Amino acid sequence: MFETFSQITLQEYWWIIVSLLGAVLVFLMFVQGGQTLIYTLGKTEDERTLLVNILGRKWDLTFTTLVTFGGAFFASFPLFYSTSFGGAYWVWMLILIAFVVQAVSYEYRSKPNNFLGKRGYESLLFINGLLGTVLIGTAVATFFTGSAFSVDKMNITRLTGNLMPVISEWKGVAHGLEAALSLQNLSLGLAVFFLSRVLALLYFMNRVKNTEIMERLKKQLLFNAIPFVVFFLVFTIWLLFSNGFAVNPVSKAVFIEPYKYLHNLLAMPLVAILFLLGVLMVLTGIIRPLTCFVKCSNKGIWLTGIGTIITVFSLFLLAGLNHTAYYPSTFDLQSSLTIENSSSSHYTLTIMSYVSLIVPFVIAYIWYAWRSIDNKKTDIEEIKSETHVY
Repeated sequence: MFETFSQITLQEYWWIIVSLLGAVLVFLMFVQGGQTLIYTLGKTEDERTLLVNILGRKWDLTFTTLVTFGGAFFASFPLFYSTSFGGAYWVWMLILIAFVVQAVSYEYRSKPNNFLGKRGYESLLFINGLLGTVLIGTAVATFFTGSAFSVDKMNITRLTGNLMPVISEWKGVAHGLEAALSLQNLSLGLAVFFLSRVLALLYFMNRVKNTEIMERLKKQLLFNAIPFVVFFLVFTIWLLFSNGFAVNPVSKAVFIEPYKYLHNLLAMPLVAILFLLGVLMVLTGIIRPLTCFVKCSNKGIWLTGIGTIITVFSLFLLAGLNHTAYYPSTFDLQSSLTIENSSSSHYTLTIMSYVSLIVPFVIAYIWYAWRSIDNKKTDIEEIKSETHVY
């Protein structure tokens, strides 16, 4: 079946898959958001242990999705992988370190005579929650704003001594950290940070059985929803009314096009509908628990969570489809990466496409495991009775 598809069809198919994985990753980062709220919501050691263990049952899903997202990107668009991961390595190294300390923290936090003590590992969880969200959001923003690098595929034919040929060369002296100096990039990074906290608060509302913590959740939801909306609006308005990086469909030359991403939204009405629907779902899921006074619904995590996936998914589509350079070069426009000039071969994409057919079964298993673990709310007494505590 897939072998009959054209190269561009396979490229678009895999961009859609990568976009979906990226969107799911942003949703699952509610774990990171929750880690930054441990001391805000938990005033006693028992309350903090309750929160950590609720998050601990899901932390590996975020890490696994991050690895899957990176692996899918590497296999389908290897030139992006070598350019970004090989050039902006400080950003990706910090993200990797942040996730490594997260795994260590969950493993050793409650171990007797541990090296750092509970507070030490809880501090590392906060660092993972802060760096993981802000840096990933900032890195994704460069899909629209660009980075300083050059690409010369002819270098692969030029061997110099014993040195391996280098196709991509990074020009930014900070190797990716300079992206955080852009207010537009940082606005998305902070939007992801506060969104992760909002999702965490909604998740806690759905999972926690503790009167004291529940009283603090609604207040914190308002405090985090406001900056999220502000930073997201700043990024979205900036995006739709700024210049973008377009690709000539005939010559494949990259050029600056005013209002490119607004044009993409208008040229792809289905993506526009998904974007508006996703934003509406996110806001509705936040507003409902804020406006109830008696018995509040605890299902906001699903409405806002699905809305998050749809919104981020549509943003990825805006970045890569409709003749757009998804990883623009601000140093050399013609070095910008597109889904056409950075993808794997037709054969590789075809084989990978058959493998991708197992994805629905994997998602079904994750959903089943999720529901099996979260079959009822969790309280302090249940945590104390468990044999394994994070």
